[in-house]
Amino acid sequence: MIIFPAIDIQKGQVVRLLQGKFDQVTTYAADPAAMARQWADRGAGWLHVIDLDGAKEGRVRNWDSLREITQTVNTPVQMGGGVRALDDIERLIEMGVRRVVLGTKAIEDRAFLKQVLRQWPDRLAVSLDCINGRVAQRGWTALTDWKGPDLARELEDLGLRYLIYTDIQRDGMLSGPNLEGLKEMLAVTGMRLIASGGVSRLEDIRALKALEPQGLIGVITGKALYEGTLNLQEALKICSPNG
Repeated sequence: MIIFPAIDIQKGQVVRLLQGKFDQVTTYAADPAAMARQWADRGAGWLHVIDLDGAKEGRVRNWDSLREITQTVNTPVQMGGGVRALDDIERLIEMGVRRVVLGTKAIEDRAFLKQVLRQWPDRLAVSLDCINGRVAQRGWTALTDWKGPDLARELEDLGLRYLIYTDIQRDGMLSGPNLEGLKEMLAVTGMRLIASGGVSRLEDIRALKALEPQGLIGVITGKALYEGTLNLQEALKICSPNG
């Protein structure tokens, strides 16, 4: 199982939001590339980078920070936030982003999703961000009528291979992951699933690791690493083949 340290960028700085609320922000660092180097040096096998300004405004904004990250580390980068255009996907991949994360655009425009999946089937993921099982979009500011498992099945039928499942209510709360929600998603889809939201300690990593045989391939964690309630090296040991 992969541990994805999260680097959320707002106005060029590394921040964390509480439950995705843009008015509840904590700044942790002024240099996203330096933070990427820190996690890479500590053994991270992947990085999860989100352009929060892009997610809110509907277009990628922090291009300079994203480019500096890909130029600073050799660690694979998974990036999302406001990616809603074919040209942006091309540009990100050319910059060195290994996997591009789609959200609102993939949910609202299935023709677009089918098109980009034909072109980059292994380079794309879709993030389903849920509140009480319902999917949110537009930077978590709008709640839809879609239920997460139902939408996941539809996306898989279109050819999607990677899915990120975020429990918004647990994001940044250090309250533990939504294991039941994850199990429900794993039961209805054969996609490779990445969990996000609520991770706070090594016990959470162990609980998620137990879901690996069912198709969970990774977990994204941010606040726990920045606040020091989770040690990356210890978490990586649990996720190693002998962990």
